[in-house]
Formats: sequence, C-alpha cells, structure tokens
Amino acid sequence: MAVRNEKPGKMDCRVKPPLKDRPLMSSLQAEGLAAVFKVLANDTRLRLLHALVRADELCVTDLAASVGMKPQAVSNQLQRLSDLGILASRREGNNVHYRLVDLCVRSLLDQGFCLMEEVSSRKKLRTRWECT
Repeated sequence: MAVRNEKPGKMDCRVKPPLKDRPLMSSLQAEGLAAVFKVLANDTRLRLLHALVRADELCVTDLAASVGMKPQAVSNQLQRLSDLGILASRREGNNVHYRLVDLCVRSLLDQGFCLMEEVSSRKKLRTRWECT
C-alpha cells in the first residue's frame, strides 16, 4: 500500500519493498498491472502525464494546447487516467484543472525515459559495431 508523503494528496511508492524482495505476483496482480500498463501505453496519455509532471497542474484547455488536440479529446484521455486514480481534478469556474497525485507514475515515466534512452544508445552502438 502506498504511503502518504509530506505533500497532502500525493501518494508515494518509494517506501514499498524493492521488487526483488516481493513474492512472485499472482495471476490477479499480473492482470491488474497489465490493465494499468494498457491505459498508460498510449502516446497521448503519456504526453499529457509528462505535461502535468512539468507544470504540476493544468486546465484542460492548456493541456489540449500543449499536445495539439481539441479539449474534448483531451478530456476523454484524462478521464481514462482519472479512472486509475492517478489524477485529481478541481473545477474553477468553467475550467477543470488536473494534477498528478500518484508519485509512482512520475517515477515510472522517469524510468521509461531512461529505458528508452538506454535502448536507443545500445542500438546506435550495435549499428556502429556491425558497420566496422
């Protein structure tokens, strides 16, 4: 279970035991994790999450402008992320503002960038070795 950190409303996954120390996940846990990854495995949603990490909180209109989409389309994607419980929203007049409340997602994005960059650099090295 995630533990609340010093910032109200934010969940912190860093206090959990390391993955190698956990028992092998059950089929039910694997299905749940696959469902989370399925929602996250969308380029638009990843860009929206990254925009929210960078800005802390944005309204739908600003998020739509940042990813070059219509606000209604962005709202639909944000709803999928909200259904996972990783986003929170607040209404201010006609605007709805979203923020990331699950710090595990921030860490996951950071690890994803790291993995993508490592894979890319290994591919470049492999290509150089094959050409020599």
